[in-house]
Amino acid sequence: MSGFSRSRPRTPSYYASPREEKTAEVVDPTPATNPGNLSPDLQPSYTPDFPKACGNLQLEKYTLIELREYKDRNVYKAHNTHTNRESICKVFPVERYREVLSTYWQVDCHSNISGVEEVILDKNGVYLFFKTNYGDLHSYVRQKKRLKEAEACRLFRQVVEAVAHCHEHGVVLRDLKLRKFVFADPEKTHLLLEGLEDACLLEDESDDRLTDKHGCPAYVSPEILSTATESYSGKAADIWSLGVMLYTMIIGRYPFHDTEPSALFGKIRRGQYSLPDILSSGAKCLIRNMLRRDPTQRLTADVSLLHPWLAGHWPSSSVSQTCVDRRQTTDQTVPNIKLTELKDDLFD
Repeated sequence: MSGFSRSRPRTPSYYASPREEKTAEVVDPTPATNPGNLSPDLQPSYTPDFPKACGNLQLEKYTLIELREYKDRNVYKAHNTHTNRESICKVFPVERYREVLSTYWQVDCHSNISGVEEVILDKNGVYLFFKTNYGDLHSYVRQKKRLKEAEACRLFRQVVEAVAHCHEHGVVLRDLKLRKFVFADPEKTHLLLEGLEDACLLEDESDDRLTDKHGCPAYVSPEILSTATESYSGKAADIWSLGVMLYTMIIGRYPFHDTEPSALFGKIRRGQYSLPDILSSGAKCLIRNMLRRDPTQRLTADVSLLHPWLAGHWPSSSVSQTCVDRRQTTDQTVPNIKLTELKDDLFD
C-alpha cells in the first residue's frame, strides 16, 4: 500500500504528459469530411488485468463492486471490510501511476475538488480511492428541470472556484461538463470536481496552448472545432464550457443543440444561442462574457468570481417555468433522444 502525499512535486519529464494523450482526439467535424467525430466522453484506452473471478473483486481490505453506469471506465464502489465504510475506487494501469497522480499533487487540497483518500499499488494496477458522493450535477439539473438563480449561483460559484484553483496551479480541465461535478453531501449543497484524470498539467504555467482536441460535443468551444486553429487556449476553452454549464443550469436546456452533429457544430462556431428576457441582467451578462466566440475576450476564471451575479447582487425574482417554456424553440430545446455522438444529452 502506498500513502498519498499532499505535496505538489512536478512530474518528471520522462513521464508521459497528459498533453500527449490522444484517447479522445477529434478532427474538425465538417459534413464533407467526418461529421460528428468528436468524442462525447474521455474513455480509458486500457483494461486492467484483474484476477479472473466471478462477482466482486477483493483487494486487501476492500471489496470492489462494479458500478454499472461506469462499466467502461473502471470505476468501482469500494467496501472497506474493516470499517464498513464505502468509497469510490478508480483503477489505472500501474505504468500511469505518476501521470495520473501528477494533477492531484499539483492542485493540492481544495474544498471543491475531490481528493485522493488512499492509493494502493499492485501488479495489476494503481487503485485510487475517493470519498463517496451523492449524485452528479447533470442528474440534479435533469431532475429539477432547471435551477432558480439563487441556487444556481451558490452551486456555480463552487464550480468556478474549483476551475480557478486548477488554472492558478497550471492545470487545464479540458472536459468540463455538469457530470464532472458531484455532491459531497446528501443535502446537495456542496459540490466537488469529481476527478482530474482527464486534465492537462501544463509544462509551462504561463503557456496554456494545447493542440489535442478533447471534450463533450455540447460543451466544446468554437476554436477547438476550427480547422484553421493549430493550437488554442486551454483555459479559455474551459471558460466556454463553464458558460454552457451555467446556461444549462438556469435555463434547463443546452445553449447549442441539434440532432445532427454537423448542425450542432455549426451553431457553436457561429455562437448561435438565445437568452430568455426574463433572466436577470447579471446572469445574462455572465453567460455572454463566458460564451464569447473570441477566446481572448472571455472572462478568466478568477475574474468571473468577481462578477456581481456570482456575488449575489441581482434581483430576487426568478424565472418561472412557464416563461422559459414559452421561449423554447425546436432548435434550442434538448430533445428526448439518444445519439452515440451526443451521449451527454440532458434529458436522455
